[in-house]
Amino acid sequence: MTRSARRMADIQPFHVMEILKRAHELAASGRDIIHLEVGEPDFASPQPIVEAAQRFLAGGHVHYTPALGLNTLREAIARFYHDRFGADVPPERIIVTPGASGALMLALAALTDPADEWLLPDPGYPSNRHLVRSFEGVPRALPVDASTRFQPTPAQVEAAWTAQTRGLMVASPANPTGTLLALDEIVALQETVSQHKGVLIVDEIYQGLNYGVDASTALSRLDDVFVVNSFSKYFGMTGWRLGWLVAPEAYVRDIEKLAQHFFISPSTPAQHAALAAFEPATIAILEERRHEFAERRNALLPALRQLGFQFATEPQGAFYLYADISGITKDSQSLARLLIEEAGVATTPGIDFGDNGPELHLRIAYTTGAGRLLEAVERIARVL
Repeated sequence: MTRSARRMADIQPFHVMEILKRAHELAASGRDIIHLEVGEPDFASPQPIVEAAQRFLAGGHVHYTPALGLNTLREAIARFYHDRFGADVPPERIIVTPGASGALMLALAALTDPADEWLLPDPGYPSNRHLVRSFEGVPRALPVDASTRFQPTPAQVEAAWTAQTRGLMVASPANPTGTLLALDEIVALQETVSQHKGVLIVDEIYQGLNYGVDASTALSRLDDVFVVNSFSKYFGMTGWRLGWLVAPEAYVRDIEKLAQHFFISPSTPAQHAALAAFEPATIAILEERRHEFAERRNALLPALRQLGFQFATEPQGAFYLYADISGITKDSQSLARLLIEEAGVATTPGIDFGDNGPELHLRIAYTTGAGRLLEAVERIARVL
């Protein structure tokens, strides 16, 4: 008889992917579906990035790179930190990975012993707790709400810390809430964690997608943290599957050994394409898109409020609205099913993001054009 590992009983499906599957089924039957569920920008990859990949592929020499990534790309990322944020990050501390998921895997594999606890904000990105469990760690939820902009506080971390706690994971901007941590807040969290000889992992995957406030990095103030980033969100390279991890120097060799076994190396074409991501022409394109995301957010928020969706704190980053639907229903899964089946609007119920009031929240991604967003609002209004 076949038997899966015991940990698989604790690994839940990624519910947004189930919603996406249903959306594709309805689209295949001829339905017009407006996608507000997945965190994937609707823009094409910036042309300078595509052209860089084409030039590289035309040469035909598509071979492995070092497990830590192309040295030229690691150096380009280091320059990006220096030029944009004034942060001095040695290229030797930068590990290029197959997406930000690969970066999280490497960090957790290097840091987690069986039964080690990780403190995770709830609501939060679902894969974090399942990756912790996959490496035989124990995810522990920190319930957060609008009173702290859905971010943990040092006092909360202090109260939750136990002898088994290994570290804390935070995100800024955060998924699903789009809220930020100020640098002073990250420093305060790190001080609390370091007092317990723990580890802080900062998810900066949505860095650059900020509205009304400048983007920042924990690395401008801290050296002893792990920082995860991605080419998927701000740089618009979701399908290229490329990200990076910045690790304290003492951990780099261990992470390199893991990367050699897990991945051999990141995608070589994607790495050569990403070399163009930091060029001024590319950044100009990305900044135009950031301004469009801001316009989408500013159009969608008031339109949804008129329908009874509530937002106790407004997002300043990423491209998500985490809507309180308690004035409409107490069952986000039923509402999500109703919207996709009756309105042709795909959204994500809160169940994906933890156990802290998931039935009272929907995540709505403004990753499609403003016209389609307002059309989605009209469809939702008719159904409600």
